[in-house]
Amino acid sequence: MILGMAPFTLFHVILSLIGIVTGLVALRGWLASQLRPGWTAAFLASTLATTITGFLFPITAFTPAIGVGIITTAFLIGAIVALYVFGLSGRWRSVFLICSTIALYFNVFVLVVQAFLKIETLNALAPNGNEPPFAIVQGIVLLAFLTAGYLSLRRFRTVSP
Repeated sequence: MILGMAPFTLFHVILSLIGIVTGLVALRGWLASQLRPGWTAAFLASTLATTITGFLFPITAFTPAIGVGIITTAFLIGAIVALYVFGLSGRWRSVFLICSTIALYFNVFVLVVQAFLKIETLNALAPNGNEPPFAIVQGIVLLAFLTAGYLSLRRFRTVSP
């Protein structure tokens, strides 16, 4: 096992990291009013694959992870429909930007959760995930995505994929 993970878990983590990296590159483009179609498609596809593979882990009860997966999937569908069905016309531009930014935020949110669970130094700071260091980091992440989402709505003017 690589990094102590089962192959399927490793695949899921790699998809998630690809989604985060491609999403951040795409978001940077949206902030500059550039769609970056390849990066955006890679972000949407890898993030959707991340949520789908997340549902393939053994489920014994409803967990926060399942809830985040359901919410993320709904926002991804909204983004995909806005971009590929409605071509970002009219209000669909805003739907796309909001849904995409929220989906990316949730992927980063889960990354922070996993970092505090798996990295010893971070886990020592917040072993239960409800201590101030964890809350501060998640608060900073949320504020960063709220700001980026707002700015992308103000700046992004491209009307066709």
